[in-house]
Amino acid sequence: MTGAPVGRADALTSWHADWTGLRVAVLGLGVTGFSVADTLTELGARVLVVAEKAKQEYIDLVPVIGAALVQAPAGEIPAELEAHEPELLVVSPGYHPDDPLLLWAAERGIPVWGDVELAWRVRDKVVDAVTGRPAEWIAVTGTNGKTTTTQLAASMLLAGGHRVAPCGNIGIPVLDAIRDPEGFDVLVVELSSYQLHSTSSMSAHSAVVLNVAEDHIDWHGSFEAYAAAKARVYDAVQVACVYNKADELTMRMVEEAEVVEGARAIGFGLGVPGPSDFGVVEGILVDRAFLDERRDSALEIATVTELAARGLAAPHTVADVLAAAALARAYGVSIEAIRAALASFTLDRHRIEHVVTAGGITWVDDSKATNPHAAAASLKAYPSIVWIVGGLLKGVDVDPFVRDSLAGARSPVRAVVVIGVDRAELGDAIRRHAPGLPLFEVDHAETSDVMADAVALAAAVASSGDVVLLAPAAASMDQFTDYADRGDRFAAAVRKHVGGTDGDDDLPAPDPQAGR
Repeated sequence: MTGAPVGRADALTSWHADWTGLRVAVLGLGVTGFSVADTLTELGARVLVVAEKAKQEYIDLVPVIGAALVQAPAGEIPAELEAHEPELLVVSPGYHPDDPLLLWAAERGIPVWGDVELAWRVRDKVVDAVTGRPAEWIAVTGTNGKTTTTQLAASMLLAGGHRVAPCGNIGIPVLDAIRDPEGFDVLVVELSSYQLHSTSSMSAHSAVVLNVAEDHIDWHGSFEAYAAAKARVYDAVQVACVYNKADELTMRMVEEAEVVEGARAIGFGLGVPGPSDFGVVEGILVDRAFLDERRDSALEIATVTELAARGLAAPHTVADVLAAAALARAYGVSIEAIRAALASFTLDRHRIEHVVTAGGITWVDDSKATNPHAAAASLKAYPSIVWIVGGLLKGVDVDPFVRDSLAGARSPVRAVVVIGVDRAELGDAIRRHAPGLPLFEVDHAETSDVMADAVALAAAVASSGDVVLLAPAAASMDQFTDYADRGDRFAAAVRKHVGGTDGDDDLPAPDPQAGR
């Protein structure tokens, strides 16, 4: 055996440590996997990338950066990997914990990191010229709202005059951000449960778990394992643990977290805030955490009416604004800068996105609602809904979600159109909990036909004043490339159905108090 001694990887906690010759296997060659391989080869490690498939551009670049690549079928332990005798595996987020490659590593005592763990260890590649410190990290996770909150927090920090980059699960690998030669004051890092599962060293400036509901059970194996992965974001937090007052589990996570002494717990919610919280008072978002007189006064952030003008007034979006403001305030951003950021902020596409209003019927694309928790939040935003739902359920039990969304006279749903490969499970739950509700199914296997039929069925039952809401509560990969493809096809089908008009009415504003 040649190269570095076994066990050396654990001691490597700086970009400036000696990584030379460390034998590393990188699992996966997507955006994340390539950023890992590129970083490690720059550090001087000997890198073997193992992937089932990859884009040709990445395949072509692997030898250019000085790494090797072996493509092997899923579940196979390639001979090249065994011959490489890795001292470290760095795994891309898509690999299940019980993947044969990871079990193979565990049997041999090979440490397994994710890209976030590697990035935290080498975050000192670029440091501030004055302080000599690397960029601080603000960590964002939760079942839903991660991307919106990450973008909001980053925009607030930018308005406050800080050099900031949103990165991580949002699409920009955190390793690319920490290697940017210009450097940053702070990174707002969106973290999935997959990434947190393989992270153990991170000590963020501040962190938030926005909410926790059943999701990715097929990957983690249980809800408890999924929640435990989310809770890791609070480990060793330095300044502020932000939690959701409406989600008791996030509060317990903060209570049980081992944090740096002096770190504060900051709650957010849609009700009147306590003296260390962010909340809403008579339609005004306020900060009662970061001011000296917080026991008997508050600072005004924005009004719900102002947020509505930016499409930010849905209850779950108001909660995201409060969480982002708490993170920004914990970093020292002024209320004035936060107001300025909100005045120009817009949501991503496919997040409660208005497609068109015609004939009194409004069509809304929330294709990014890829799990029941996200869809439930959307259903609370409008008073009368024809709901298009379904896709790949990812092992989640939808019965409680359907019961809570449809049972009872207060449900806003007037009719349901079910799509996707798991529509039978959804249809059974709907019939069980709302037997009198009009229910339609789209049984086309061809992607090109799904949304045209779903839109036609929804239009046939919708009336003036209704919102036809695409909130699938499921992943998209059964029939579409991704949630964006699903949303784009929905929007195209809607516009074709209404004849290309931009509509004759205004979008009805979501009720910001509906989720309280």
